[in-house]
Amino acid sequence: MSEDPYKVLGVARDVSEADLRKAYRKLAKKLHPDLNPGNKKAEDAFKKVATAYDLLNDPAKRAQFDRGEVDGTGAERPRQPYYREQAERDAGQPYGGDSGFGDFGGEDIFAQMFGRAGRADPNRPGADARYRVDLDFLEAFNGGTRTLTLPDSGALDVRIPSGTRTGQTLRLRGKGEPGIGKGPPGDALIEVEVRPHPLFKLNGDDIHVDLPLSLRDAVLGGRVSVPTPSGPVSMTVPKWSNAGAVLRLKGKGMVRGATSGDEYVTLRLTLPAEPDAELQAFVTRWGKADVHETRQGEDAR
Repeated sequence: MSEDPYKVLGVARDVSEADLRKAYRKLAKKLHPDLNPGNKKAEDAFKKVATAYDLLNDPAKRAQFDRGEVDGTGAERPRQPYYREQAERDAGQPYGGDSGFGDFGGEDIFAQMFGRAGRADPNRPGADARYRVDLDFLEAFNGGTRTLTLPDSGALDVRIPSGTRTGQTLRLRGKGEPGIGKGPPGDALIEVEVRPHPLFKLNGDDIHVDLPLSLRDAVLGGRVSVPTPSGPVSMTVPKWSNAGAVLRLKGKGMVRGATSGDEYVTLRLTLPAEPDAELQAFVTRWGKADVHETRQGEDAR
């Protein structure tokens, strides 16, 4: 049974968008897998938080949940694919099914059921079954297996290829409605929706991430750890790196066929959490010349 997304995020049912976003960011920073390596409990909790936020941050989905039309994951009981409403929503066009009885809306429905001589066709293929699955960004990036619970309480194991995108449809051959007579079964068609990630932003095949950088590393350079969807990697920061500089990690982006995009790392200068008297004294001695030179450069532009 899915959990109440309001309880997962620790917010009231009348929470505002701003407070909802604030609650999510606080939990995401605390539970994110990159900050809790090897902690399965934190990883599972983070997934629940992301699912809850994805639902409540969407006004339409939130209203559906409040009305009891969907569960805490945003999933509703899938309708059988031979209803007109389901076909129009998933296919984006009026129903003209090429298998099954449907609601008798197709022009050739009787041609499928009867031969030219008016005899029933004893061997007809089964209809395709349509489903929808929501994936975490990392699950879609790295791939894996997801088990879907079907309306008849059955289950369907779905292999998620690495690099799966929003809007992509996964086809499982022979997992749809059973055929008639010797007709083959239909296929299962699973439409994918990928939830956004709090750290990684996808742009085409490339991934963008902000990296907090200490003043020492910015001035002296060196090796730093950078999060990527497949796990942290070590990267060299050049000496005298400015805030806002962008470095590239080749091949660390989204998979597309046999190739991958890149990851672009934007450096964000951060100061120590607690005031440092020695650093303040140094900047005080050095600051006048630095400010003068910086302003001269700005004036020149």
